[in-house]
Amino acid sequence: MTERTDVLLLRERFPQAIQEVYSFRGDTWVVVDKAYLLEVCRFLRDDPELSYRFLSDVVGIDQLGRREPRFEVVYNLYSFRTFTRLFLKVRVNENETIPSVTGIYPGANFPEREVYDMFGIVFEGHPDLRRILMPDDWVGHPLRKDFPLGGEEVVFDRGTLGPSIAEVQTPHPGESFFGKTGLSSRE
Repeated sequence: MTERTDVLLLRERFPQAIQEVYSFRGDTWVVVDKAYLLEVCRFLRDDPELSYRFLSDVVGIDQLGRREPRFEVVYNLYSFRTFTRLFLKVRVNENETIPSVTGIYPGANFPEREVYDMFGIVFEGHPDLRRILMPDDWVGHPLRKDFPLGGEEVVFDRGTLGPSIAEVQTPHPGESFFGKTGLSSRE
């Protein structure tokens, strides 16, 4: 099987950056040295033959006990010019940083924050790296495989917000929230 054009161009342009290339279920995966991540992303986006201008997602993977380095960050790229998808993967050890791609793909802002929040992977140069899903006072990163699964009391510093479930009165079958069967609030 011959390699795709995008992979050939990457190997030609960045021979020192490409650590591994493989195919899984019809998708192409390229493992990139984190030191070259920004250069590779910029090339994939700006090369007129490739035009990987859409970053679909950024996800983290914890490989605890399976592989070193422990963490992997996956960038899901898509080219509307060639109608192809490419997955870039960068491997990083615990307590190492990884460059933020928000300067190349602004849409990486929230996904990188989510990976930081869930795994504790720090994206160097991110414009607003702070928690996005967990409360600010949360201790730890819940998608790490060594995160405790239970048996510990979860304490929140903030009081209860909004009504409790018991206070919410739902309508009976056939009744609207306005108390009149089948009528809107304007009638």
